[in-house]
Amino acid sequence: MNSTVQGLLTVVARLFIVTIFLMSALGNKIPQFSSVAQYMASEGVPAAQVLLVGAIVFLIVGGLSILLGFYARVGALLLFTFLVLATYFFHDFWTLEGDAVEGQMIHFMKNLSMMGTMLFIMAVGSGPWSLDQKLAKEKVTS
Repeated sequence: MNSTVQGLLTVVARLFIVTIFLMSALGNKIPQFSSVAQYMASEGVPAAQVLLVGAIVFLIVGGLSILLGFYARVGALLLFTFLVLATYFFHDFWTLEGDAVEGQMIHFMKNLSMMGTMLFIMAVGSGPWSLDQKLAKEKVTS
């Protein structure tokens, strides 16, 4: 695969990966802050408003970091942390019965696949056409 195609694919992939996180923060958590915090508290999240602010920061900073490929490994760690906590508190299918089990298991598995994506980014970085790669090349040439 030539480097132009590979670069373009990594940019599109990073955009696809982070869309869910950025939309979650900007389209749901920020405009509906009070109701999201109340829901979090009802699910047993301690200090829900404080942790919601933290979640919003992790989602936006992590999402932009991966999108731009700027400290993408750190951004992936932020999103991985968010996913672990969100999965534990909100997709705990093992505590449910009946029809609710299947729906939450699907969400659990979706989050598990996104956690795998974050681990992959932490392992291999953001790829071509990223600020991380540009900075690494500049460091080598200086």
